[in-house]
Amino acid sequence: MSAPSELERWQLHLVRLAGLVLVVAFSGAIYYFAGRVENIEIYGYPGVFLLSLLANATIIFPAPSVAVAFAMGNVLNPFGVALAAGAGAALGELTGYLAGYTGQALIPHNEAYIRLERITQRHGGWAILVLAMIPNPAFDIAGAVAGAMRMPVLTFLLFAFVGKTLKMLVTALAGAYSLDWLTTFTSGATPPP
Repeated sequence: MSAPSELERWQLHLVRLAGLVLVVAFSGAIYYFAGRVENIEIYGYPGVFLLSLLANATIIFPAPSVAVAFAMGNVLNPFGVALAAGAGAALGELTGYLAGYTGQALIPHNEAYIRLERITQRHGGWAILVLAMIPNPAFDIAGAVAGAMRMPVLTFLLFAFVGKTLKMLVTALAGAYSLDWLTTFTSGATPPP
């Protein structure tokens, strides 16, 4: 296998730069339009999917996808909410994966990154699944690690989907039962056990 030519190296740098610009532009657009998507939940499961996709696609500005699953768990079937929110969240996390895949030289290799890299090297997709289940801001770093490590995108998506869906299911069920309990309690009726 021969070393890449100077032209091939420049092309690789341009592709990485273009991917990074796309990720930053997409995150900025989501932040800009965030105030304009608050009524999307009236569209049911597709609205939950879209809100979750948008909330998880941003790697610069945090957005509360768990809050959407919590609130919508009381309005819609919590299992449907979990599937829609989990699918949207997994697809949204592709921005972090793409940032790692295209710009691994631009990602700071701090202590958290190195720790996640070791865990992901040791456990592969299972590390992605566990990190996706836990509500934490470190998942963007985990996505970037998976991209930089060249984890197959379908493997990343599958494990992220399962982990995000399980997290959203617990959240949607909590929303369904706690909001039902709160409504019953504030109306003066005896709350359910």
